[in-house]
Amino acid sequence: MNFNIVEFEASYGKSAQIPKSDIPEIVFSGKSNVGKSSLINKLLNRKSMAKVSATPGKTATINFFRLKEVRFADLPGYGYAKVSKSEKNRWAELVEGYFAQERNISLIIQICDIRHSPTVDDMEMIDFIYHTGYNFIIVLTKLDKLKNSQRQARLEALVGDLAEYEGVQLYPCSSQNGEGIEDIRNAIENSITK
Repeated sequence: MNFNIVEFEASYGKSAQIPKSDIPEIVFSGKSNVGKSSLINKLLNRKSMAKVSATPGKTATINFFRLKEVRFADLPGYGYAKVSKSEKNRWAELVEGYFAQERNISLIIQICDIRHSPTVDDMEMIDFIYHTGYNFIIVLTKLDKLKNSQRQARLEALVGDLAEYEGVQLYPCSSQNGEGIEDIRNAIENSITK
């Protein structure tokens, strides 16, 4: 699969605007400021295909990126406190509306920060994905911010945090130095050939 040939397709602020799903979709989910855009850019070998915002909570749309074989669906980041209630409700409608449609979802990439335990919002999202039966992995960003001596301890803690989700696969990575990125690309490729 060629991750280098990609174009920005469209952004949608309301679920009713989203066209039908015609090819497999890889969904990116995570809280604001977890490094979702940086991860997408690294996977695609681009600097700014997905806009990296200095202000958390800025992405208020679902953004679609078209590759030859798949579409990346970048969900708005959740859990940012300084967003109005009406805006949070609109985000909820957008994301819930997206999942309520008959989409060809091959893989959901749930993104968490390796340095911290999953937030309440992270756990709600993981719970939703797990119990609805979607194929998913958990990508742990910001690996480069940990010393080698801290990595194993954080991974073991996260395995404990996520113990109730049997068989969940964790993918530590760094969007800065590319560590772990090839493993995520392989998971994406495997999800569409199943």
